[in-house]
This record gives sequence, C-alpha cells and structure tokens, in this order.
Amino acid sequence: MPQMAPLLWLNLFIMFSATFIMFIILNYFIKVPSKIEAPSTQLQKTEMNWKW
Repeated sequence: MPQMAPLLWLNLFIMFSATFIMFIILNYFIKVPSKIEAPSTQLQKTEMNWKW
C-alpha cells in the first residue's frame, strides 16, 4: 500500500486550512445584518411658565 510523502500531507493540510479559513471569512462578511428599528416614541415637551 503506497504511502504519501510528508510534504504532500503538508500541502493537503495547507490547502484545506486555507479553504476553511476563506469559507469562514466569506460567511462573516457576506451576511447582511438586519436593521433593528427602534419604536418611534417621541418625548412630549411640556413648557411650564413659572410665576414667581
């Protein structure tokens, strides 16, 4: 049964690692974040006339 040379294993490891890292990076940057809309509650401004 033939065996693979150590450099060939290293090439395979580097290739699969680079593919995996690129896959993770692309998944991170391609995902579009959804906007969270805050409820539009406006504060009512009440003016108080102080009579001293």
